[in-house]
Amino acid sequence: MRQDPKTQNTVLEIATGKIMGRIKDGIYSFKGIPFGETPTGKKRWRRAMPPTSWTGIKETFTYCDRAPQINRARRKANAWIRDPGPKSEDCLCLNIYTTSVAGKKPVMVYLHGGGFRYGSGGAAGLDGGNLSKGGNVVVVTLNHRLNIFGFANFSDLGGQDFSDAINLGMLDIVDALKWIKDNIKTFGGDANNVTIFGQSGGGCKVAALMAMPCARGLFHKAIMQSSSAHLRLATAENTCRVTNNVIRQLDVKDMQTLQALPWETVFNAYLAAVKLNGGNDCFRPAVDGEIIKDHPFEPSSLHLACDVPLLIGTAETEKSFYDIILDPDQIQLTNQQLYKKVKAFVGIKDASGLISKYREGRTGESNRDIFNRIASDQMYRRNCIEAAELKSKINGKMVWLYEFTFRIPALNGSLRSPHTMCLPFVFGTTEIAKDFVGVGDKQTQLTKIVQGAWSAFAHTGNPNHEDMPYWPNYEVEKRSTMNFDYPCSVVDNPKASDRINIMACPAFITDQMKPAP
Repeated sequence: MRQDPKTQNTVLEIATGKIMGRIKDGIYSFKGIPFGETPTGKKRWRRAMPPTSWTGIKETFTYCDRAPQINRARRKANAWIRDPGPKSEDCLCLNIYTTSVAGKKPVMVYLHGGGFRYGSGGAAGLDGGNLSKGGNVVVVTLNHRLNIFGFANFSDLGGQDFSDAINLGMLDIVDALKWIKDNIKTFGGDANNVTIFGQSGGGCKVAALMAMPCARGLFHKAIMQSSSAHLRLATAENTCRVTNNVIRQLDVKDMQTLQALPWETVFNAYLAAVKLNGGNDCFRPAVDGEIIKDHPFEPSSLHLACDVPLLIGTAETEKSFYDIILDPDQIQLTNQQLYKKVKAFVGIKDASGLISKYREGRTGESNRDIFNRIASDQMYRRNCIEAAELKSKINGKMVWLYEFTFRIPALNGSLRSPHTMCLPFVFGTTEIAKDFVGVGDKQTQLTKIVQGAWSAFAHTGNPNHEDMPYWPNYEVEKRSTMNFDYPCSVVDNPKASDRINIMACPAFITDQMKPAP
């Protein structure tokens, strides 16, 4: 394939050998750099070994494989966040974007979403070039082990010898951060100024890292975008139970046999076990008392990361993102269907009162709109508000809360402000995601503001910059929240009645959640 004449090759030397990347439009990019050996065979369900050195020059032009996962539905509106590339266990790699290999720029390490089941740092909408240029930062994205390969509990079959397996996916990220600490200077990055940021499951990964003693000192600032599961991680009991379900599906008696199976065989058994578990996937970070000693926003964890500034928030109608893959006749809800869905999702005996309260002042909204508001507040907003409250009690000068309310044009505007909408504005990839967020003056201005806030935070630990209204720290007394819209504004205690009403409901706990409707 002929190389774009506007693209030049460039060679750098890192600890394991020489790599060749690309320079285009003033952006250096290096893709698929290994930070760990491929964890196959006897290395499966083991802590990754450092990558082996190579001779010659290794080309880093393409992303590495995705971790084993299902292929999620692709539509025009969500193709930008879906990586269609190959899948394998050869997934322990990272990608680097920088405007210069000289100097000491802040480093922003993005952790991809997809829960802990799927996802990739190689999706088109996660290209870090525009963020690197716009924010004067070095951007890193990465892949790591997921689902049964990254979060299995082999206490019964493998015993203490496989104790790391329960949180291997998180240990992979720790290993990537160690690699960054040792090598990022070569790419013009400052190893002493690293911001971790992630969306959805990636936001929960950020929270888990803040609770991991072995990650302390490897990052200095944290951004959690649209996370839902950060208040309560998995339990060792649950992960043991679902892992044993996979073992029974495979009918194996020892770890050696399990390690020798093709990954596809293991993965199919994992899918069957999740189905038997009512669709609930408990393979995610767990409090094991060693790697992760406590839930991220418990006092001990908060004190562990007390000096780490936190930027956290959600989009207003997160759950509407899943409407993209629904048939049109599934989107419309009768009053009875709305009642049943809210009752099941929130976990309450009578949903009529909650629905009625959410309808107040929203006469033009459909039953699906009301469901998406309630489900979004239950699954995302309440948990992010509670995290901000808990963080502010430990160090009130180091947390900022936001909400995206900008309405995107996808599906004729019916999605309003859905899950993942923050990402094209952070990464500056609205052109790539134009079928989702649209393009135009509003999108350009919002990108300038959002990308400016994220990069200002990476530089200084404070998101304020001259192109947006002053954004105060989050304090429970005022609940100041940045409203990312056109125009942006700071609102004190926004949608107070919604917050009060949803927080009076049972807490959202991922291990008990129902599959997405």
